[in-house]
Amino acid sequence: MSFDITTSFVKQYGSNVQLLSQQKGSILQKNNAVRVETGVGEHWFFDQIGATSARRVTTRHADSPLISTPHSRRRVTPYDYDWGDLVDQLDKVKTLNDPTNEYAINAAHAMGRAKDDLLIEAFFADASTGQDGGTTTSYDTGNDVVHDSSGMSVAKLLSAKEVLDGGDVDPDIPRFILVSPTEITDLLNTTEVASSDYNTVKALAKGEISDFCGFHFLVSNRLEESSDGNERYCPVWAQDGMLLAVAQDYTARIEERSDKRFSTYVYFSMSIGATRMEEAKVARIKTWIG
Repeated sequence: MSFDITTSFVKQYGSNVQLLSQQKGSILQKNNAVRVETGVGEHWFFDQIGATSARRVTTRHADSPLISTPHSRRRVTPYDYDWGDLVDQLDKVKTLNDPTNEYAINAAHAMGRAKDDLLIEAFFADASTGQDGGTTTSYDTGNDVVHDSSGMSVAKLLSAKEVLDGGDVDPDIPRFILVSPTEITDLLNTTEVASSDYNTVKALAKGEISDFCGFHFLVSNRLEESSDGNERYCPVWAQDGMLLAVAQDYTARIEERSDKRFSTYVYFSMSIGATRMEEAKVARIKTWIG
């Protein structure tokens, strides 16, 4: 059972069960920021074909061309997650509210955050490639925008845009950037008031707009940092450059447990995987926080 339930007993002043501040679910999935696929199996494979070139015809009646189309493959392995807690029957009598529903909401939020954590890890992790997925392809560090001992700036955003454009990433594919609240503040503090960008950045900081420099901004406090804690890694990507594979989306079961004095057991489970689908579609802005 949850051993903290006693803090909600009737002797407390509050009459409602309140969820404390937390990220509510998956920011990346609910904003359609990544490609999502569903399926079954221990491993999933996604086949890809690369670009080819047309050949100029220089002679009449020549042999028909045979252009070798490059094929590649990505493998995704789902991981299992679960969550469970007990609501004691006797505790329900002592509280003003049955917290079972809030426990379920809390669990759903935790599952969503797990999705984001897995995707954030996959942005710059090795991807499983090759015929059977036994080869690894590393993130292309040539797509990095270095921190230069400074935080986020318009110049860094434009450099990241140049990385994607330079990789021939289709401009019609939605582009995203994941930042912490600090990067939003950096932008506001480093943009001159007289600049034409200032009002746009100000509106971005106030949450009035979400798009700037060709990117849809998403804010998270779960970004990776360098091992020394001096750099924060802000991923920049085209939507289909990242994949969330859902073998089983989170499923809930709420029932009494006879082995626990008929306490109500709240249980959630899911099975998901994530990978970077193409190196050209993912970049990284490093910001200085040390």
